[in-house]
Amino acid sequence: MAVALRYLWPLLLCSPCLLIQIPEELMEPPVITEQSPRRVVVFPTDDISLKCEASGTPEVQFRWTRDGVLFKPKEELGVTVNQAPHSGSFTITGNNSNFAQSFQGAYRCFASNRLGTAMSHEIQLMAEGTPKWPKETVRPVEVEEGESVVLPCHPPPSAEPLRIYWMNSKILHIKQDERVTMGQNGNLYFANVLTSDNHSDYICHAHFPGTRTIIQKEPIDLRVKATNSMMDRKPRLLFPTNSSSHLVALQGQPLVLECIAEGFPTPTIKWLRPSGPMPADRVTYQNHNKTLQLLNVGEEDDGEYRCLAENSLGSDRHAYYVTVEAAPYWLHKPQSHLYGPGETARLDCQVQGRPQPEVTWRINGIPVEELAKDQKYRIHHGALILSNVQPSDTMVTQCEARNRHGLLLANAYIYVVELPAKILTPDNETYMAVQGSTAYLLCKAFGAPVPSVQWLDREGKTVLQDERFFPYTNGTLGIRDLQANDTGHYFCQAANDQNNVTIVANLQVKDATQITQGPRSAIEKKGSRVTFTCQASFDPSLQHTITWRGDGRDLQELGDSDKYFIEDGRLVIHSLDYSDQGNYTCVASTKLDAVESRAELLVVGSPGPVPQLELSDRHLLKQSQVHLSWSPADDHNAPIEKYDIEFEDKEMEPEKWHSLGKVPGNQTSTTLKLSPYVHYTFRVTAINKYGPGEPSPASETVVTPEAAPEKNPVDVKGEGNETNNMVITWTPLRWMEWNAPQVQYRVQWRPQKTQGAWQEQIVSDPFLVVSNTPTFVPYEIKVQAVNSQGKGPEPQIAVGYSGEDYPQASPELEGIKILNSSTVLVRWWPVDPAQVKGHLRGYNVTYWWEGSQRKHSKRHVHKGHVVVPANSTSTILGGLRPYSSYHLEVQAFNGRGLGPASEMTFSTPEGVPGHPEALHLECQSDTSLLLHWQPPLSHNGVLTGYVLSYQPLDDGGKEQLSFDLPDPELRTHNLTNLSPHLRYRFQLQATTKEGPGEAIVREGGTMALSGTPDFGNISAMAGENYSVVSWVPKEGQCNFGFQIWFKALGDEKLGAHLPPQYVSYNQSSYTQWDLQPDTDYEIHLLKERVLLHQMAVKTNGTGRVRLPPAGFATEGWFIGFVSAIIVLLLIFLILCFIKRSKGGKYSVKDKEDTQVDSEARPMKDETFGEYSDNEEKAFGSSQPSLNGDIKPLGSDDSLADYGGSVDVQFNEDGSFIGQYSGKKEKDAAGGNGSSGAASPTNPAGTLE
Repeated sequence: MAVALRYLWPLLLCSPCLLIQIPEELMEPPVITEQSPRRVVVFPTDDISLKCEASGTPEVQFRWTRDGVLFKPKEELGVTVNQAPHSGSFTITGNNSNFAQSFQGAYRCFASNRLGTAMSHEIQLMAEGTPKWPKETVRPVEVEEGESVVLPCHPPPSAEPLRIYWMNSKILHIKQDERVTMGQNGNLYFANVLTSDNHSDYICHAHFPGTRTIIQKEPIDLRVKATNSMMDRKPRLLFPTNSSSHLVALQGQPLVLECIAEGFPTPTIKWLRPSGPMPADRVTYQNHNKTLQLLNVGEEDDGEYRCLAENSLGSDRHAYYVTVEAAPYWLHKPQSHLYGPGETARLDCQVQGRPQPEVTWRINGIPVEELAKDQKYRIHHGALILSNVQPSDTMVTQCEARNRHGLLLANAYIYVVELPAKILTPDNETYMAVQGSTAYLLCKAFGAPVPSVQWLDREGKTVLQDERFFPYTNGTLGIRDLQANDTGHYFCQAANDQNNVTIVANLQVKDATQITQGPRSAIEKKGSRVTFTCQASFDPSLQHTITWRGDGRDLQELGDSDKYFIEDGRLVIHSLDYSDQGNYTCVASTKLDAVESRAELLVVGSPGPVPQLELSDRHLLKQSQVHLSWSPADDHNAPIEKYDIEFEDKEMEPEKWHSLGKVPGNQTSTTLKLSPYVHYTFRVTAINKYGPGEPSPASETVVTPEAAPEKNPVDVKGEGNETNNMVITWTPLRWMEWNAPQVQYRVQWRPQKTQGAWQEQIVSDPFLVVSNTPTFVPYEIKVQAVNSQGKGPEPQIAVGYSGEDYPQASPELEGIKILNSSTVLVRWWPVDPAQVKGHLRGYNVTYWWEGSQRKHSKRHVHKGHVVVPANSTSTILGGLRPYSSYHLEVQAFNGRGLGPASEMTFSTPEGVPGHPEALHLECQSDTSLLLHWQPPLSHNGVLTGYVLSYQPLDDGGKEQLSFDLPDPELRTHNLTNLSPHLRYRFQLQATTKEGPGEAIVREGGTMALSGTPDFGNISAMAGENYSVVSWVPKEGQCNFGFQIWFKALGDEKLGAHLPPQYVSYNQSSYTQWDLQPDTDYEIHLLKERVLLHQMAVKTNGTGRVRLPPAGFATEGWFIGFVSAIIVLLLIFLILCFIKRSKGGKYSVKDKEDTQVDSEARPMKDETFGEYSDNEEKAFGSSQPSLNGDIKPLGSDDSLADYGGSVDVQFNEDGSFIGQYSGKKEKDAAGGNGSSGAASPTNPAGTLE
């Protein structure tokens, strides 16, 4: 019974049917469970075994037929029948090698019991003997060299596929190639023979896998006659021999087409399909393109296939017309079923094939044509139909379909049983679903007849009145577009004519999951990071998760990697690479539903490398051209804008790449114009808006042929570096312009306008010195490139000059115009060009300060220089000191140097003075201030006095008060009647006859402004028996007196002898002696019994001690004595220092007088106070500037401001540094901080 159930219940509506109590008397129709294959080939040494096994209850009985006739295995000699239950298999054992021949035929097995008969498919038994090669006389094959030949094989036939090999007598395979090949038929084809093919042991071997034997043909002797004139001939097909053929290919099977051709030269084979493209994914070419194999043939492969054999003399072709047919295959296979009484049974048998298969039906193994006509079955459109079936109609049916390519057979039974209704789904199941979705309430029922199923609500009414409710044939109830009020109980009732049963299903409708904010698509650069955000709402009663997927795979944080960061609905991807781009999906899910939102990430950046370069059209190298093509680079999501083509010459300049140009990004090839004799190795780089990518791998190297130069040197110049020579220079050709391994230069010259013969010389260096020339004479010059292949084009004529001499004339000064107290305009007449003795480069204007008009300086001063272009005869000298005397020199200069100077002296008028120095405010009382100042550093004339102005800062209604102080020697002034509650702004200006100068400004007021004195940063420190109180007086705070009182804490008696001490505010600190060690003191600052400040301090030490009597070291006479000794020592040291300093000055002066070029020695300090009068002493004093605005002495003008493009240099004294003298390091001369020689663009110092 268990066996019957195993095959019965899977055919029902549900799988767990074994839980049903089935009547024990229920039987099972026969079912074939195992059978032999449709084709059985038996070899001489094999036994014959035919298998047929079936299940069924009651026990199955077996019978066999052979060729349609009853065959009884038990009655045959040598037959052993399997006695196992459910088996009808048998084995035939023979006593000789040919016994199987008598058992060949078509066998069929029938398995029967009370419910019907099942039938096996037809088993074709074939017997095959031992393979033997028929005896034959093999004659030698003689052929001339170059002709074709076919060596036949013709192996014995076999029912199983066999394998063919061609070998020689040494068991070595015959080498096959485009010329020599073996066909599918086993023959060996020679497209043309060579003398090396001359052998006497060409042997064909046939391998029979079924019998596990290999047999060989008699050796074939191939004799090749050598010839001196092998005749070329066009191709001719050796197989197939005709122009076309028709083939039938079976659907799902491989198709093999073959074309083998002869000819000389050896032909090549091409395959074409005129009716459409070749299916590249299923086509393979084998045997040197002679065989086309098409896998898994389909109907779409119908049509014409052509093979084309070609060589240089012509072609031959063959057309295969392929028709695709198919063995029968199932569209709808009949299935076994259980039926209840009164039902209609229908078995569908639908097949397809080419040609269309013939379908026949059998019932219990008997063709329906042979059954009585009164049976109630009918056949309609390939289906067997029985109406109103009863238990007596139980049967096994067979549907068989066949065409010329094969046969199909299916057994299916109709089993009519009676069973009460039963619901297989458990009762009181709870189903949960979300709003808007579809819920499925299961109710799997079983019975015979099949029970009817209906769904009811609590009131017993059908639920199908709502169009959202819909039933399935298997009893399931579907509810679409769920709503919250669909929650409740639903009842399933199943009934047939024997009984009815009911179960309840509970439905709970939850809130649907929704993504409220999904990730947004992004475009990010490589190496950056991207953040995707996802927010969702869930049913509160359900557990939920938010996960991420990238291109369909789940993303998780990796332990040791920070690539992904996932937290709270955020996905962060770090260090983006191109492999990271794709679709990223946020999945919000519960156990009931899942929703997702997707975003696309594009990673952009510079292009990838160009993968491959190819050089073609090498014949163009003779014209210095080559065709370069390449595979497109990966654009990394940004269109490629252009490709940069570069080359390297590993012989001349390795690892240095030069650009040959750029081509548009949609172009992948170009023809390059090359230079002669360059070893070109190319590479290509793709460029998009993010920049260039990695360059491609380097191409192979090509070398262009040598050629004569195509260019001549440029920038040809002729200039002398001596008065009697001319140096011809030029820019040499780059190596890629040589057009040969080496290049030289043919230099020609002659005097201008003489039309005389050219002098010439061939040199390798890029210069030539022509000697013994007149001074400053024009020459015509030509420089031509020359190599081993010839000369360059005719060069252009350049004009050069022989060497220059110093100018012979000085410019005549026209005059000096005073523009203001610090600026003058200098004019002069141009020099005679004939006296320049060279190219006039410009004028050098040198000037220096000689002193104020009150007293001249006696020490060296710095000289200023201005270089004026040759086309100008005037210049403005600015930044001069007012009320001073200056000396001026003007010189013309050429490339050789400076000419003689024109000299003049001029004076500048008075100007306004600089600002006074160090203005201080000293508070005298609540209403008065004392002002202190120093005179200005720059008088710029004769001081006539000062102007003092002041104005309250906080009272906008009051005007500024101003009054003159006519005494230039005045250094203080007392202001009275000031308001004690206001702050003031004070301005002080020095005056000359030109008026007041720049003002110095200070702000301040009296002490009453803040109410109480300001002690600033007050602090106290203590020793063992003393304490120091210090503070910072505030600027502008009036001086006043106050008391400091140290009061010991804890012992009033100790403080009785420390009375308060009077202290001045401006003294900044006070030291209190005679304190007790390790004692706390309060410090009180008092004024007129008003406490100004209070603080505490503790002395050091281990305890309070009794003060000893004062020693002599504290006596006044001893302190005075030590002080007098220190003062005498200081006076002595000062006198020694003064004497030593004077001696040094005299020696320096002597050294200056002995120097030839003493004025070329700049000084550390550009001041003039050492030998000036009292007015100038303040200028050189060490008094600091309050506003830091004092400029360094010297002119702000530089030679570069006036020199234009003139490239000259001068010493500090104006002497010329020749242009051919070369660059020299600046020498340190004359004291610390010496700047060395000045240049037109970097003067060593300036005048003020």
